[in-house]
Amino acid sequence: MAQKPYYFVSWNVNGIRAVAKKKALRWIDEEVPDILGLQEVKAEEEQFPDDLFEHRYAHRYVSSSHKKGQSGVALFTDLEVSYASACYEVDILREGRINEVHFDNIAFFNVYFPNGKRSEERLVYKLEFYDRFLDRIESLRKEGKSIIFCGDVNTAHRPIDLARPKENEEISGFLPVERAWIDRLLDLGYIDTFRYVHGDEPERYSWWSMRTKARQRNVGWRIDYFFVSEDLKDRIVDADILDRIEGSDHAPITLRLKR
Repeated sequence: MAQKPYYFVSWNVNGIRAVAKKKALRWIDEEVPDILGLQEVKAEEEQFPDDLFEHRYAHRYVSSSHKKGQSGVALFTDLEVSYASACYEVDILREGRINEVHFDNIAFFNVYFPNGKRSEERLVYKLEFYDRFLDRIESLRKEGKSIIFCGDVNTAHRPIDLARPKENEEISGFLPVERAWIDRLLDLGYIDTFRYVHGDEPERYSWWSMRTKARQRNVGWRIDYFFVSEDLKDRIVDADILDRIEGSDHAPITLRLKR
């Protein structure tokens, strides 16, 4: 009997405690992904609610920001992990932005990439973070590792990836310099798994502004991704956006990969 594919889920929850109050993660008990990567948890590990879902994962890795109540990532898995890190060589400001775990011959990253909208300084930091991250995954790839990374990249790649491209050409999140980094990723052979599966399917977004009730009108951005290295291309089974799941301003995204 063929093994079930790996099943991975990524979600920017915009506050783990807020999501818990809404019981918005209970669907995990039906899905039980092999890896669940959460971004923007905004909590220390000891502040995580016990009732997120009933399934008790064997491993939970949390990287919290030194600034309380900001950013933070968490990764849950039952896989046998050979290495786990908060990857401070990339997350140099220790803002709780990365979980790195290795299993089989795969290096898996759950990442909350910086937002560049706040200031010019933060945009510069975001671009530096992009470059440091790319250096990290490329160094692992040269060692023979396959790469998977997921999370909130905070950039829409192409005009099809947001509802109002013209109006946002000079806004961080759709600047040419930010989009060029994703071009660079693709040139190096990394695969945007959603586009690989769905082609140029329009109006598929993963984030909507809560201030303008944009989700009801589907005026959104696709800024959450699963990327894989080229050697995993033939193992991609499916990738999707679970836009029916509510509880955050982001939707969860998924990847299924042959073992």
